[in-house]
Amino acid sequence: MAKPQSVNPCLLSTAAELLALGHLVAFPTETVYGLGADGLNPKAVAKIFQAKGRPADHPVILHVADVTKAKSLALNWPAVADQLAQAFWPGPMTLILKRAAHVPDAVTGGQESVGVRIPSHPVALTLLREFSGIGSGVIAAPSANRFGAISPTRAIDVANSIGDRLGPHDLILDGGDCQVGVESTIVDLSGDAPRILRPGGIGRQAIEDVIGQMTSATGNAPRVSGALASHYAPQAKTMLIDAARVVETINKHHLEQPTLKIGGLLIRATLPQEIAGNLQLHIKAMPADPAAYAHDLYAALNDLDRQGLDLIVIEAPAHTPEWEAVLDRLKRATYSTSK
Repeated sequence: MAKPQSVNPCLLSTAAELLALGHLVAFPTETVYGLGADGLNPKAVAKIFQAKGRPADHPVILHVADVTKAKSLALNWPAVADQLAQAFWPGPMTLILKRAAHVPDAVTGGQESVGVRIPSHPVALTLLREFSGIGSGVIAAPSANRFGAISPTRAIDVANSIGDRLGPHDLILDGGDCQVGVESTIVDLSGDAPRILRPGGIGRQAIEDVIGQMTSATGNAPRVSGALASHYAPQAKTMLIDAARVVETINKHHLEQPTLKIGGLLIRATLPQEIAGNLQLHIKAMPADPAAYAHDLYAALNDLDRQGLDLIVIEAPAHTPEWEAVLDRLKRATYSTSK
């Protein structure tokens, strides 16, 4: 089983060499940890899909170190792409563009579009620059976890999820906790007008302040990472419950099955007194600030899931624009239960 290794300059050089040889390297970005391979090597990219158990038609995002390299992956580069790149790169934004001919089908899921971004995490950027010197400089990297499961924001979460699926020459770089904590905002520029296909680390208002109002239509949109109805899901049954019903829901399940192991993701420091006094709960108290909550979300869910719980009750945050990315992840994480 692959174990995390603390980052140092020598290890980053080794990681770049491994990528050039077609191996996998899990590395931190500012959003989540990515499972990286040479993005222009179809055989290497196929190893990502095998390790994750990812469907072959589900595209992956390409990471690069500069705009010149990003432009080389696109068939055309609209003026709005320059606006967004100047405003938000390096950073948690992915642009969907018409792909250049040399971008492999393995990356795009057979589509004519490709997702590209420049991450801001110093480890990711250094790795990309090292790889540019000896290889393609393009790293395909979805989240470094089993497909559909909770994304990792710590190296230990990568090891726990897919460490046993990595090969003897694959590597997990430990660069500390990810700063943002949810995946990048995906903006589609492959159609007639810009549109958000996945909310993320950059909010709609910040984007519209740069390029003007975007369309909300998603019909005929390209497939993109993290957009399936069920995703980011714990192994335990997981429910997203309005704040006013959290106590009622926990008590109901406890009374019906007193031995049920229940966890809670709650936006409060302690449970109210109405919770059954003899109930042993595994509680994660979450921040009331949307950005801080996003930072803590996946780590908290991974910690709860490792408790072998039967049920996780998540208190729903406010339905406001600031919470859009968090709510998107929570709805997908609880989709199979909410149907």
